[in-house]
Amino acid sequence: MPLLLTSGPALEPVSLVEAKDHLRVDHADEDVLIASLITASRVHLETMLGLAFISQQWNFVLDRWPDSPIVELPLAPVQSVDQLSLYDADDNATIITPANYALDALSQPARLIWHGFAPRPSPGRSCNGIEISFTAGFGANAPDVPQPLRQAILLLVAHWYEHREPVGVAGEVREIPQMIRMLTNSYRRVRL
Repeated sequence: MPLLLTSGPALEPVSLVEAKDHLRVDHADEDVLIASLITASRVHLETMLGLAFISQQWNFVLDRWPDSPIVELPLAPVQSVDQLSLYDADDNATIITPANYALDALSQPARLIWHGFAPRPSPGRSCNGIEISFTAGFGANAPDVPQPLRQAILLLVAHWYEHREPVGVAGEVREIPQMIRMLTNSYRRVRL
């Protein structure tokens, strides 16, 4: 069940100015490095937590429908289901009307629920026959992202700025600081 990014965030949850202030860097010599650390930190935390911070578009692809009328979306928070497509054997897409399903964005994970009054059509392709296009993220602007997550990005940027190599002296592994885990714990998806 592939999850494919189709349109990334328009901006980062933490600006270059915020990161440089946090690092106490007052020159432009390392702006490219710091900007790349911001992006890497965001992507790392999003992947670790199963979240999208700033609004972004994704495609979730399934081979077939699950046995239940519920499809759990693998990323949170889900803002909207933009399109549900079903592919036939000739790779032609049929758009499924939103009247046939509902989005439960409040559940964790978010769920796409097929209404019981309409049978679910089967895809014609043996693989990747169902494509759910959706928008995920806390919002389109940096202040929409919860402050603990923005602070975790700053701490991770600082950690990677200070420790640019993955392994320290005598093979010591550089672990992510515990404070980052503490800031992100309440955003972790619990799996049973």
